[in-house]
Amino acid sequence: MRCPFCQHEDTQVLDTRVSEEGDSVRRRRRCVACDKRFTTYERVELAMPVVVKKNGSRTEFDPKKLQGSLQLALRKRPVSAEAVDAAIHRIEQQLLSSGKREVVSEQIGELVMNELQKLDKIAYIRFASVYKSFEDVAEFQDAIAEIGRERKGGKPRS
Repeated sequence: MRCPFCQHEDTQVLDTRVSEEGDSVRRRRRCVACDKRFTTYERVELAMPVVVKKNGSRTEFDPKKLQGSLQLALRKRPVSAEAVDAAIHRIEQQLLSSGKREVVSEQIGELVMNELQKLDKIAYIRFASVYKSFEDVAEFQDAIAEIGRERKGGKPRS
């Protein structure tokens, strides 16, 4: 750690304490060159991966967009706000735990579809119809049939 007073690169840790909340570490340091003391704090920094869109552009992950997509698909469906929030949290946790710095938007779409399939089958079909750009009724029928097979314990088609 560089000394903030003389910019010397060698400092010594004198004392280390964990905060009461347990979310940071406080360290008292002493510069070996100028002998001045200072305090540093360590905190966990979790960064969501950057989203790579279909056109190749990159944008920051926006949980409000995720929430908007889920709410649109779930509009007028009997799903509680708590269940939606929990689904958003699970998606965010999956993205964070992936450890990736970038994630393609299609992967987020798949995570949303997985969550919607658990929450509400109608919302899943609504989202899938836009996400997968259904062109005709046959594609709707295939998606509905896939849900039916999963309900009966069969494996979905890939």
